[in-house]
Amino acid sequence: MKPVLVLLVSTAWTLTGAQHYYQGLMDYLENRLLSMEDRMQFWHNQAHRFHTEQQDFKKLTSEAMAMLSKEHGALYKDIDESAFRVLRMEREMDYVESQTSPRACAKKDDKVLEHGAWGLEESRAEEEEEGEEWQQLQSSVSDCVEILSGIRSVKILKRAGGPKGMWTRDPRSSQVYLFNGTSGDSIYQFDSVRDFSRSVGVNGSRKITLPSEWSGPGSAVYNGFLYYIEQDVDTDMQVVRYDLLGGMITDIAMFPVESNATVYSLNPETVADLAADDEGLWLLYAPSDSEPNIHLAKMDPATLDIEQIWDTRCPRENAEAAFVVCGTVYVVYNTRLPSRSRIQCLFDVNEMVVSEEAPLLYFPRRYGSHASLKYNPEEKQLYGWDDGYQIIYRLTMKRKLLV
Repeated sequence: MKPVLVLLVSTAWTLTGAQHYYQGLMDYLENRLLSMEDRMQFWHNQAHRFHTEQQDFKKLTSEAMAMLSKEHGALYKDIDESAFRVLRMEREMDYVESQTSPRACAKKDDKVLEHGAWGLEESRAEEEEEGEEWQQLQSSVSDCVEILSGIRSVKILKRAGGPKGMWTRDPRSSQVYLFNGTSGDSIYQFDSVRDFSRSVGVNGSRKITLPSEWSGPGSAVYNGFLYYIEQDVDTDMQVVRYDLLGGMITDIAMFPVESNATVYSLNPETVADLAADDEGLWLLYAPSDSEPNIHLAKMDPATLDIEQIWDTRCPRENAEAAFVVCGTVYVVYNTRLPSRSRIQCLFDVNEMVVSEEAPLLYFPRRYGSHASLKYNPEEKQLYGWDDGYQIIYRLTMKRKLLV
């Protein structure tokens, strides 16, 4: 009896312990579920808060974008109006420049007589006396009495070639010559400006291969001869005279300048610049890279002898090109970021015109900056090369004044 009682007590005890164990397990699981529910509720609240903040941020962003779009439209409108005003101002400046002639002055001789304009009627005795003084005043180098007063019109013919190059017309014929690039041994010849303008590129031209390479867009064509610069590495600069009809070099002149010296800072490819006008052949150059000013040399077209040399006092800095008219050098300036080209410095070999007395003369705004400008004394026109475009500037001239 006693063992059965012990067995029953042991079994009851075991059942009671298991019940407590499972109850504890259930309590633990319930607590874990409650904890998970609390965390889920926390993350749900967090997600709801983030969603609300995202909606608010989206709303603020949308309002800011709408405000920026409105301000952008207003700014674009202001810029468009400013561009229109600038364009109108440039047109007005071009008109004023076309109506305004640059002033000029003459160097005082033994005595200087005032008169209002060239050719005013005065007494015959005074005219004879002043005529003698005039001959004495301008007898040294140039007999030409014209000065540039404005740009009458602009004609853009076409675009043939790269950004840098040169084109010109022989003053004694109708033939046109094109130099594409900054160096080479070939040039292209057209029978006339009309033939060149009607051609596609250089098609229809006569290709002329030279016996040596030309350096820089500073060549000149004058009276059937081509004058070009030849310069190899570590050698002196040479001016070459080439007979276009005979197809041969007729003369070479050495010119002692530094190999790294260039005449225009904005066009470093221009080693030197040859120019032809009513008085003959000129050479614009820089003796050394440390020389701040452009120098001018008068050359004999037949022998290439140097007749006279001047320091023009026109700085090389920001210069892009230059040309010579009646013994007067006109230096064209620009900026590193191309804007409107302007004639800012003059030099007259007879000292009848000084740069300080002449106002700025602006070129009509075009594509970039000039790689070259070549004057034709027969037509009184400039042949310009601007970013690959061939342009003709028709000039307005007037007589030099005594003041």
